[in-house]
Amino acid sequence: MQPAWRGEARTIVSLRIGIVGGSVGGLFAAVLLARKGHQVTVMERSRRGLARRGAGLVVQEQVTRILGQVGHLHLAETGVWAVERIVLDQQGNVETRDPRPQMQMSWDLLYDGFRKLLPEHLYLTGATVNEVALFDLSVNVTLADGRTFEFDLLIGADGQGSVVRKVVNEDNTSPNYVGYSAWRGLVAESAMPREAANDLFERFAFHFGPGMQALGYLVPGSEGQIAVGERRYNWVWYRQLPAEQLSELLTHARRAEALSLGPGELPIEMRETLLTDALSQLPPQFAAAVAAEPLPFVQPIYEYESPRMVNRRVVLLGDAAFIARPHTAMGVAKAAGDAMTLASALAGRPVDEALAAYEKARLPQGRAVVDYGRRLGQSLSMPSAG
Repeated sequence: MQPAWRGEARTIVSLRIGIVGGSVGGLFAAVLLARKGHQVTVMERSRRGLARRGAGLVVQEQVTRILGQVGHLHLAETGVWAVERIVLDQQGNVETRDPRPQMQMSWDLLYDGFRKLLPEHLYLTGATVNEVALFDLSVNVTLADGRTFEFDLLIGADGQGSVVRKVVNEDNTSPNYVGYSAWRGLVAESAMPREAANDLFERFAFHFGPGMQALGYLVPGSEGQIAVGERRYNWVWYRQLPAEQLSELLTHARRAEALSLGPGELPIEMRETLLTDALSQLPPQFAAAVAAEPLPFVQPIYEYESPRMVNRRVVLLGDAAFIARPHTAMGVAKAAGDAMTLASALAGRPVDEALAAYEKARLPQGRAVVDYGRRLGQSLSMPSAG
């Protein structure tokens, strides 16, 4: 189904749009496009959706813009403030202070907000894509359970391990591991030792060491709570990890093909090693935060730059197109920018022309964010990681 043009007046026919991936990027696109009259179907492989999967995120300008477009600007104002940035030495002393207030909002609150804006029947869970057949003016999608769909446009918003990416870029579609991983925890405020909390809470704290970096900050609770006592402490410890050791870790965890290990998937002995290392390598405050997390998780750091974002009627969005290192804090903002640009491009012009305009606008943006992350993480990369 293609837009119809009648004389000087342009009458846009509603497009059937499939969206692979139901995280915030897919929801951004789904809500904006549905509000413009298109028929959207979100296909999320998780059977329970993605609620309670996130932590905190920095409110970037693109996030504020998209919240304003859907009438939920108040969500950008619901978060936890850090009044300053501090850098700790290994003994736990404050080396520097930077009075730079910053707010962290809840990823879960953002996800829930957009999820509620999309009618339930348009968000399919347990919908794993098995096959994508690409034609000049349509795309056929077959799910693992046998269901089939025909769309006028398919959006790949399926993140780092995107299956849609292979349809747009047939070669070189695997993300590049950059030689280090983030060990992470999300600790209930009440579980943090008081002495560590006194130094870390209300601050954005950092520690820098040879080949590593630790940081931490408060984020809202899992339901968006921001009251004292109901928040969570998010800590991240970037550490060099050669590719062969990462492979051994994933194999030992029986997750050899995974791109990360979630809470509860890290073998017990690896958590014990992590605690031992934290006590000897981190400031006492961060070591206490690591010890307070019973189920730490591991996020290997990857990057990817897509040479293009469109192939006929298939388009990439968010991390499916560009994976930037998390130091940029721009992953959600990048997805929001992609979604707003795509929705705007599809308004008032033929589909193929709109997709070309979208790609022209967002390719340089994606490359710039990836390059920025590469510069920020340069000191952490293994020498052979490129």
